[in-house]
Amino acid sequence: MTPELKIKREILLSAAKDDPEQHVVPLDTEGAVRAAWDNLVDLDIHWDYMSDFRGGGVETGLPCAWNRNYESKSVARKLSDGSWVGWTYWYGGGKHGEPEAIDWMQDAYDLEYTEEEKLIVVRTFKKKGTL
Repeated sequence: MTPELKIKREILLSAAKDDPEQHVVPLDTEGAVRAAWDNLVDLDIHWDYMSDFRGGGVETGLPCAWNRNYESKSVARKLSDGSWVGWTYWYGGGKHGEPEAIDWMQDAYDLEYTEEEKLIVVRTFKKKGTL
């Protein structure tokens, strides 16, 4: 499944949690995700879910696309299947900017993710006899 479809599947799963009476078909194939997504778009309720997903990532520090009109950063999010997907988060643009209108899902990408715990030492010094 493409990263874009993985994101759409996560958004569909979020929408299903909010409306438990909504009948949700299994989202295990690309065709099922596309059909369910089209239905969500037809109902015109996908915007808030897209915005929530878009703003819910963690910064990765990876290089990303840029534009002279907006600021950008690479972000990622862990999906319900355990995989990670990343995208360019666009923001800024001034008073008349609309960075959320940029189609960010089509440029999403799969990520490899590793995590390791590190011990760090923080040293603080101050002169004796001072507060």
